[in-house]
Amino acid sequence: MARYLFFSHDGFGLGHVRRNGLIAERLHAVDSAAQVTLVTGLPVSPAWLGTCGADVVRVPALVKGTDGAYCNPGMAFEDALAARSAIFATTVERERPDVIVVDRHPYGIGDELRSGLTAAWRGGARLVLGLRDILDEPDRVRAEMTGHGWDGVDELFDEVLVYGGPVLCDHLAEYGLPVPPTYCGWVVDRVEPAVRDDHLVVVAAGGGGDGADVFALGAAALARLGEHRGVILAGPYAAEVAPDPTGDPRLAGRIEVRRDTPGCAPWFARAGASLQMAGYNSTVEALAAGLRPVLMPRRAPRREQAIRAGRLAALGLADVVDEGAGPDEVAWLLQRSRPLPAGALDAAGLRLDGAIRAADRLAALAGLTGVPSRMPPVVEVCGSDV
Repeated sequence: MARYLFFSHDGFGLGHVRRNGLIAERLHAVDSAAQVTLVTGLPVSPAWLGTCGADVVRVPALVKGTDGAYCNPGMAFEDALAARSAIFATTVERERPDVIVVDRHPYGIGDELRSGLTAAWRGGARLVLGLRDILDEPDRVRAEMTGHGWDGVDELFDEVLVYGGPVLCDHLAEYGLPVPPTYCGWVVDRVEPAVRDDHLVVVAAGGGGDGADVFALGAAALARLGEHRGVILAGPYAAEVAPDPTGDPRLAGRIEVRRDTPGCAPWFARAGASLQMAGYNSTVEALAAGLRPVLMPRRAPRREQAIRAGRLAALGLADVVDEGAGPDEVAWLLQRSRPLPAGALDAAGLRLDGAIRAADRLAALAGLTGVPSRMPPVVEVCGSDV
Protein backbone atom coordinates (compact mmCIF):
# COMPACT_ATOMS: atom_id res chain seq x y z
CA MET A 1 0.00 0.00 0.00
CA ALA A 2 1.53 3.27 -1.15
CA ARG A 3 1.16 6.30 1.11
CA TYR A 4 0.97 9.85 -0.20
CA LEU A 5 0.86 13.15 1.64
CA PHE A 6 -0.07 16.45 -0.03
CA PHE A 7 0.46 19.86 1.54
CA SER A 8 -1.10 23.09 0.28
CA HIS A 9 -0.77 26.45 2.00
CA ASP A 10 -4.08 27.76 0.57
CA GLY A 11 -3.47 31.44 1.16
CA PHE A 12 -6.80 32.69 -0.20
CA GLY A 13 -8.30 30.74 -3.09
CA LEU A 14 -9.20 27.09 -3.54
CA GLY A 15 -6.91 26.18 -6.43
CA HIS A 16 -4.06 24.56 -4.52
CA VAL A 17 -6.04 22.01 -2.53
CA ARG A 18 -8.46 21.50 -5.44
CA ARG A 19 -5.60 20.31 -7.66
CA ASN A 20 -4.31 18.08 -4.89
CA GLY A 21 -7.77 16.59 -4.42
CA LEU A 22 -8.16 15.81 -8.11
CA ILE A 23 -4.76 14.12 -8.22
CA ALA A 24 -5.71 12.16 -5.08
CA GLU A 25 -8.83 10.91 -6.85
CA ARG A 26 -6.71 9.72 -9.73
CA LEU A 27 -4.25 7.99 -7.39
CA HIS A 28 -7.14 5.92 -6.02
CA ALA A 29 -8.07 4.99 -9.58
CA VAL A 30 -4.50 3.79 -10.15
CA ASP A 31 -4.30 1.99 -6.79
CA SER A 32 -7.50 1.49 -4.82
CA ALA A 33 -5.44 0.66 -1.72
CA ALA A 34 -3.48 3.94 -1.81
CA GLN A 35 -3.51 5.93 1.41
CA VAL A 36 -3.73 9.66 0.73
CA THR A 37 -3.63 12.52 3.23
CA LEU A 38 -4.29 16.15 2.37
CA VAL A 39 -2.80 18.71 4.75
CA THR A 40 -4.41 22.06 4.10
CA GLY A 41 -4.68 25.56 5.51
CA LEU A 42 -8.08 26.03 3.90
CA PRO A 43 -10.35 27.73 6.48
CA VAL A 44 -13.55 26.60 4.69
CA SER A 45 -14.96 23.22 3.70
CA PRO A 46 -16.07 23.23 0.05
CA ALA A 47 -18.44 20.44 -0.95
CA TRP A 48 -15.87 18.63 -3.08
CA LEU A 49 -13.21 18.35 -0.36
CA GLY A 50 -14.86 15.34 1.26
CA THR A 51 -15.30 13.40 -1.98
CA CYS A 52 -11.69 12.90 -3.10
CA GLY A 53 -11.10 9.81 -0.95
CA ALA A 54 -8.36 11.37 1.18
CA ASP A 55 -7.96 12.02 4.88
CA VAL A 56 -7.93 15.75 5.58
CA VAL A 57 -5.63 17.31 8.19
CA ARG A 58 -6.10 21.00 9.02
CA VAL A 59 -3.40 23.49 9.90
CA PRO A 60 -4.05 27.10 10.97
CA ALA A 61 -4.93 29.25 7.99
CA LEU A 62 -2.61 31.93 6.69
CA VAL A 63 -4.70 34.15 4.44
CA LYS A 64 -3.10 36.52 1.97
CA GLY A 65 -4.25 40.13 2.19
CA THR A 66 -4.49 42.68 -0.60
CA ASP A 67 -0.92 43.79 0.22
CA GLY A 68 0.39 40.26 -0.36
CA ALA A 69 1.18 39.63 3.32
CA TYR A 70 -0.14 36.57 5.17
CA CYS A 71 -1.94 36.59 8.49
CA ASN A 72 -4.13 34.41 10.66
CA PRO A 73 -7.34 36.05 11.90
CA GLY A 74 -7.11 34.47 15.35
CA MET A 75 -3.44 34.26 16.29
CA ALA A 76 -0.08 35.89 15.76
CA PHE A 77 1.72 35.03 12.53
CA GLU A 78 4.62 33.37 14.39
CA ASP A 79 2.23 31.25 16.48
CA ALA A 80 0.37 30.12 13.36
CA LEU A 81 3.67 29.13 11.72
CA ALA A 82 4.74 27.16 14.79
CA ALA A 83 1.42 25.30 14.90
CA ARG A 84 1.59 24.52 11.18
CA SER A 85 5.13 23.21 11.58
CA ALA A 86 4.20 20.98 14.52
CA ILE A 87 1.08 19.55 12.87
CA PHE A 88 2.92 18.86 9.61
CA ALA A 89 5.85 17.15 11.35
CA THR A 90 3.50 15.05 13.49
CA THR A 91 1.50 14.03 10.42
CA VAL A 92 4.65 13.01 8.56
CA GLU A 93 5.81 10.93 11.52
CA ARG A 94 2.42 9.26 11.90
CA GLU A 95 1.68 8.58 8.22
CA ARG A 96 5.24 7.79 7.09
CA PRO A 97 4.43 8.68 3.47
CA ASP A 98 6.30 7.22 0.53
CA VAL A 99 5.76 10.44 -1.45
CA ILE A 100 5.17 14.00 -0.23
CA VAL A 101 3.85 16.63 -2.63
CA VAL A 102 4.22 20.27 -1.56
CA ASP A 103 2.28 22.83 -3.54
CA ARG A 104 3.83 26.12 -4.68
CA HIS A 105 6.13 27.04 -1.74
CA PRO A 106 8.82 24.37 -1.20
CA TYR A 107 9.09 24.86 2.57
CA GLY A 108 5.73 26.52 3.24
CA ILE A 109 4.87 30.18 3.70
CA GLY A 110 7.51 30.79 6.37
CA ASP A 111 9.82 27.75 6.36
CA GLU A 112 7.39 25.79 8.55
CA LEU A 113 7.76 22.58 6.53
CA ARG A 114 11.54 22.34 6.46
CA SER A 115 12.06 20.16 9.55
CA GLY A 116 9.24 17.76 8.65
CA LEU A 117 10.44 17.46 5.05
CA THR A 118 14.02 16.87 6.14
CA ALA A 119 12.94 14.08 8.49
CA ALA A 120 10.86 12.47 5.74
CA TRP A 121 13.76 12.80 3.28
CA ARG A 122 16.13 11.10 5.70
CA GLY A 123 13.66 8.23 5.96
CA GLY A 124 13.63 7.70 2.21
CA ALA A 125 10.44 9.53 1.22
CA ARG A 126 10.34 11.02 -2.25
CA LEU A 127 9.69 14.77 -2.23
CA VAL A 128 7.85 16.47 -5.07
CA LEU A 129 7.13 20.15 -5.64
CA GLY A 130 3.94 20.99 -7.56
CA LEU A 131 3.65 24.31 -9.40
CA ARG A 132 0.73 25.80 -11.30
CA ASP A 133 1.02 26.99 -14.91
CA ILE A 134 1.63 30.67 -14.08
CA LEU A 135 3.18 31.85 -10.80
CA ASP A 136 3.63 35.62 -11.15
CA GLU A 137 5.68 38.17 -13.02
CA PRO A 138 9.00 36.57 -14.00
CA ASP A 139 11.18 39.12 -12.17
CA ARG A 140 9.33 38.52 -8.90
CA VAL A 141 9.52 34.76 -9.24
CA ARG A 142 13.22 34.81 -10.13
CA ALA A 143 13.93 36.89 -7.04
CA GLU A 144 11.92 34.46 -4.92
CA MET A 145 13.78 31.44 -6.30
CA THR A 146 17.15 32.91 -5.38
CA GLY A 147 16.03 33.54 -1.78
CA HIS A 148 16.13 31.40 1.35
CA GLY A 149 12.70 29.90 0.63
CA TRP A 150 14.23 27.92 -2.24
CA ASP A 151 17.59 26.99 -0.70
CA GLY A 152 18.44 23.33 -1.30
CA VAL A 153 15.40 22.59 -3.48
CA ASP A 154 17.57 21.05 -6.19
CA GLU A 155 19.05 18.61 -3.63
CA LEU A 156 16.08 17.87 -1.38
CA PHE A 157 13.29 17.48 -3.95
CA ASP A 158 13.25 14.54 -6.31
CA GLU A 159 11.02 16.16 -8.89
CA VAL A 160 9.10 19.29 -9.83
CA LEU A 161 5.71 18.83 -11.51
CA VAL A 162 4.21 21.77 -13.39
CA TYR A 163 0.44 21.57 -13.71
CA GLY A 164 0.48 23.17 -17.13
CA GLY A 165 2.72 23.30 -20.17
CA PRO A 166 5.54 25.40 -21.66
CA VAL A 167 3.18 26.73 -24.34
CA LEU A 168 1.78 29.06 -21.67
CA CYS A 169 4.86 29.46 -19.46
CA ASP A 170 8.33 27.95 -19.70
CA HIS A 171 9.37 27.75 -16.04
CA LEU A 172 13.03 27.22 -16.85
CA ALA A 173 13.33 30.12 -19.28
CA GLU A 174 11.07 32.62 -17.50
CA TYR A 175 11.61 31.82 -13.82
CA GLY A 176 15.04 30.20 -13.72
CA LEU A 177 13.61 27.13 -12.00
CA PRO A 178 16.57 25.31 -10.36
CA VAL A 179 15.25 21.83 -11.28
CA PRO A 180 14.15 20.84 -14.80
CA PRO A 181 10.40 20.24 -14.40
CA THR A 182 8.00 17.64 -15.72
CA TYR A 183 5.07 19.34 -17.45
CA CYS A 184 2.00 17.27 -16.65
CA GLY A 185 -0.66 19.32 -18.41
CA TRP A 186 -3.55 21.11 -16.73
CA VAL A 187 -5.33 19.46 -13.80
CA VAL A 188 -9.09 19.59 -14.25
CA ASP A 189 -12.14 17.63 -13.18
CA ARG A 190 -13.92 15.45 -15.72
CA VAL A 191 -16.50 17.38 -17.71
CA GLU A 192 -19.59 15.39 -18.60
CA PRO A 193 -21.15 16.33 -21.96
CA ALA A 194 -24.38 18.33 -21.72
CA VAL A 195 -26.87 20.01 -24.01
CA ARG A 196 -25.67 23.58 -24.41
CA ASP A 197 -28.08 26.46 -23.80
CA ASP A 198 -26.89 29.37 -25.94
CA HIS A 199 -28.85 31.81 -23.76
CA LEU A 200 -27.34 30.75 -20.44
CA VAL A 201 -24.54 32.93 -19.05
CA VAL A 202 -22.41 31.73 -16.12
CA VAL A 203 -20.69 34.32 -13.89
CA ALA A 204 -17.95 32.86 -11.69
CA ALA A 205 -15.12 34.10 -9.45
CA GLY A 206 -13.43 31.01 -8.02
CA GLY A 207 -13.64 31.01 -4.24
CA GLY A 208 -15.58 34.26 -4.47
CA GLY A 209 -13.82 36.28 -1.80
CA ASP A 210 -12.98 39.06 -4.24
CA GLY A 211 -15.67 38.38 -6.81
CA ALA A 212 -18.20 41.13 -6.02
CA ASP A 213 -17.17 43.29 -8.99
CA VAL A 214 -17.38 40.34 -11.37
CA PHE A 215 -20.82 39.39 -10.09
CA ALA A 216 -22.09 42.97 -10.44
CA LEU A 217 -20.63 43.41 -13.93
CA GLY A 218 -22.06 40.09 -15.06
CA ALA A 219 -25.52 41.03 -13.83
CA ALA A 220 -25.35 44.47 -15.45
CA ALA A 221 -24.27 42.94 -18.78
CA LEU A 222 -27.01 40.33 -18.55
CA ALA A 223 -29.62 43.05 -18.05
CA ARG A 224 -28.76 44.25 -21.54
CA LEU A 225 -29.30 40.79 -23.06
CA GLY A 226 -33.04 40.41 -22.83
CA GLU A 227 -33.18 36.85 -24.18
CA HIS A 228 -30.49 35.54 -21.85
CA ARG A 229 -30.62 34.28 -18.29
CA GLY A 230 -27.74 33.84 -15.88
CA VAL A 231 -26.39 32.00 -12.89
CA ILE A 232 -23.86 33.44 -10.45
CA LEU A 233 -21.61 30.77 -8.95
CA ALA A 234 -20.66 32.21 -5.56
CA GLY A 235 -17.82 30.28 -3.96
CA PRO A 236 -17.46 29.55 -0.23
CA TYR A 237 -15.55 32.80 0.43
CA ALA A 238 -18.19 35.02 -1.18
CA ALA A 239 -20.26 37.34 0.95
CA GLU A 240 -24.02 37.08 0.59
CA VAL A 241 -24.87 37.74 -3.04
CA ALA A 242 -28.32 39.05 -3.94
CA PRO A 243 -30.06 37.31 -6.84
CA ASP A 244 -29.84 40.68 -8.56
CA PRO A 245 -26.68 42.53 -7.42
CA THR A 246 -27.65 45.59 -9.50
CA GLY A 247 -31.34 46.03 -8.59
CA ASP A 248 -32.18 46.31 -12.29
CA PRO A 249 -35.85 45.38 -12.86
CA ARG A 250 -34.92 43.95 -16.27
CA LEU A 251 -33.29 41.00 -14.46
CA ALA A 252 -36.43 39.88 -12.63
CA GLY A 253 -36.68 36.09 -12.87
CA ARG A 254 -33.65 35.84 -15.16
CA ILE A 255 -30.75 35.34 -12.73
CA GLU A 256 -30.05 33.00 -9.82
CA VAL A 257 -27.24 32.50 -7.31
CA ARG A 258 -25.72 29.10 -6.54
CA ARG A 259 -23.40 28.78 -3.56
CA ASP A 260 -20.57 26.29 -3.08
CA THR A 261 -21.26 24.13 -6.09
CA PRO A 262 -18.94 21.09 -6.48
CA GLY A 263 -16.96 22.72 -9.26
CA CYS A 264 -18.06 24.97 -12.11
CA ALA A 265 -17.61 22.36 -14.84
CA PRO A 266 -21.25 21.12 -15.05
CA TRP A 267 -22.50 24.69 -15.46
CA PHE A 268 -19.87 25.58 -18.05
CA ALA A 269 -20.81 22.47 -20.03
CA ARG A 270 -24.40 23.72 -20.26
CA ALA A 271 -23.72 27.42 -20.77
CA GLY A 272 -23.45 29.41 -23.96
CA ALA A 273 -21.07 31.96 -22.41
CA SER A 274 -19.18 32.79 -19.23
CA LEU A 275 -17.78 35.87 -17.52
CA GLN A 276 -15.25 34.97 -14.84
CA MET A 277 -12.03 35.76 -13.10
CA ALA A 278 -8.91 34.08 -14.46
CA GLY A 279 -7.92 31.78 -11.60
CA TYR A 280 -6.50 28.39 -12.50
CA ASN A 281 -9.44 26.12 -11.66
CA SER A 282 -12.42 27.92 -13.12
CA THR A 283 -10.51 29.00 -16.22
CA VAL A 284 -9.39 25.48 -17.04
CA GLU A 285 -12.86 24.12 -16.28
CA ALA A 286 -14.37 26.55 -18.79
CA LEU A 287 -11.85 25.54 -21.46
CA ALA A 288 -12.41 21.85 -20.73
CA ALA A 289 -16.14 22.40 -21.17
CA GLY A 290 -15.51 23.85 -24.62
CA LEU A 291 -16.10 27.52 -23.80
CA ARG A 292 -14.01 30.52 -24.83
CA PRO A 293 -14.47 32.48 -21.60
CA VAL A 294 -14.60 36.22 -21.10
CA LEU A 295 -11.98 36.76 -18.41
CA MET A 296 -11.79 39.62 -15.93
CA PRO A 297 -8.49 38.88 -14.15
CA ARG A 298 -7.39 40.02 -10.73
CA ARG A 299 -4.18 42.06 -11.02
CA ALA A 300 -3.08 42.25 -7.36
CA PRO A 301 -1.41 41.24 -5.14
CA ARG A 302 0.00 38.96 -7.85
CA ARG A 303 -0.35 39.30 -11.62
CA GLU A 304 -0.78 35.57 -12.17
CA GLN A 305 -4.38 35.89 -13.40
CA ALA A 306 -3.65 38.79 -15.74
CA ILE A 307 -0.73 36.92 -17.32
CA ARG A 308 -2.79 33.73 -17.74
CA ALA A 309 -5.68 35.68 -19.28
CA GLY A 310 -3.48 37.59 -21.71
CA ARG A 311 -1.68 34.50 -22.93
CA LEU A 312 -4.89 32.54 -23.41
CA ALA A 313 -6.28 35.47 -25.38
CA ALA A 314 -3.15 35.49 -27.55
CA LEU A 315 -3.82 31.81 -28.31
CA GLY A 316 -7.38 32.64 -29.32
CA LEU A 317 -8.85 30.73 -26.35
CA ALA A 318 -10.32 33.63 -24.35
CA ASP A 319 -11.29 37.29 -24.39
CA VAL A 320 -10.13 39.68 -21.66
CA VAL A 321 -11.77 42.74 -20.12
CA ASP A 322 -10.31 45.10 -17.54
CA GLU A 323 -11.81 45.68 -14.10
CA GLY A 324 -13.16 49.01 -15.35
CA ALA A 325 -14.96 47.52 -18.35
CA GLY A 326 -18.51 48.68 -18.96
CA PRO A 327 -21.53 46.36 -19.16
CA ASP A 328 -22.20 47.22 -22.82
CA GLU A 329 -18.73 46.01 -23.81
CA VAL A 330 -19.15 42.81 -21.85
CA ALA A 331 -22.66 42.22 -23.16
CA TRP A 332 -21.36 42.49 -26.73
CA LEU A 333 -18.74 39.80 -26.00
CA LEU A 334 -21.18 37.50 -24.22
CA GLN A 335 -23.60 37.42 -27.13
CA ARG A 336 -20.90 36.38 -29.60
CA SER A 337 -20.51 32.66 -30.28
CA ARG A 338 -18.45 31.49 -27.28
CA PRO A 339 -18.01 27.71 -27.82
CA LEU A 340 -14.48 26.75 -28.87
CA PRO A 341 -13.99 25.08 -32.25
CA ALA A 342 -13.33 21.35 -32.09
CA GLY A 343 -9.63 20.65 -31.56
CA ALA A 344 -8.81 24.23 -30.48
CA LEU A 345 -7.06 23.18 -27.27
CA ASP A 346 -5.00 20.48 -28.99
CA ALA A 347 -4.00 22.92 -31.71
CA ALA A 348 -2.85 25.42 -29.06
CA GLY A 349 -0.88 22.74 -27.17
CA LEU A 350 -3.03 22.63 -24.03
CA ARG A 351 -3.33 19.18 -22.47
CA LEU A 352 -6.03 18.59 -19.87
CA ASP A 353 -4.87 15.21 -18.57
CA GLY A 354 -2.67 16.69 -15.84
CA ALA A 355 -4.30 14.76 -12.99
CA ILE A 356 -3.75 11.44 -14.78
CA ARG A 357 -0.14 12.15 -15.69
CA ALA A 358 0.73 13.58 -12.25
CA ALA A 359 -0.81 10.59 -10.47
CA ASP A 360 1.01 8.15 -12.71
CA ARG A 361 4.32 9.90 -11.98
CA LEU A 362 3.70 9.91 -8.23
CA ALA A 363 2.77 6.21 -8.30
CA ALA A 364 6.04 5.49 -10.10
CA LEU A 365 7.97 7.42 -7.46
CA ALA A 366 6.21 5.49 -4.68
CA GLY A 367 7.53 2.30 -6.25
CA LEU A 368 11.07 3.60 -5.74
CA THR A 369 10.85 3.70 -1.94
CA GLY A 370 12.95 1.54 0.30
CA VAL A 371 16.27 3.14 -0.64
CA PRO A 372 18.83 3.78 2.09
CA SER A 373 18.30 6.87 4.20
CA ARG A 374 20.02 9.95 2.88
CA MET A 375 21.74 12.85 4.57
CA PRO A 376 20.14 16.25 3.97
CA PRO A 377 21.98 19.05 2.19
CA VAL A 378 23.63 21.73 4.25
CA VAL A 379 21.59 24.94 4.08
CA GLU A 380 22.72 28.22 5.53
CA VAL A 381 20.04 29.69 7.81
CA CYS A 382 20.71 32.89 9.73
CA GLY A 383 24.42 32.17 9.84
CA SER A 384 24.23 28.57 11.13
CA ASP A 385 24.20 25.24 9.35
CA VAL A 386 21.09 23.06 9.62
